[in-house]
Amino acid sequence: MIIHHIIQLIFLLAGITALLASLLDWEWFFTTENTRYLVKRFKRKGARWIYGIIGVLFIAAAIYFYLQVKKM
Repeated sequence: MIIHHIIQLIFLLAGITALLASLLDWEWFFTTENTRYLVKRFKRKGARWIYGIIGVLFIAAAIYFYLQVKKM
């Protein structure tokens, strides 16, 4: 059961990081090698929107997983 909580925590932290990066326009986040493709393809504003949506989806997934594990 502990592995479920670790996975939930990873989803939650990744979601919070992506959401905060998009809201606060973190320079270090959007200049990393992993985000360059989206920034190049959709410009900075579009990449911020995409990472904001990804962040919300990851947070929602963490909450969903938490509720599902709680039912067990």
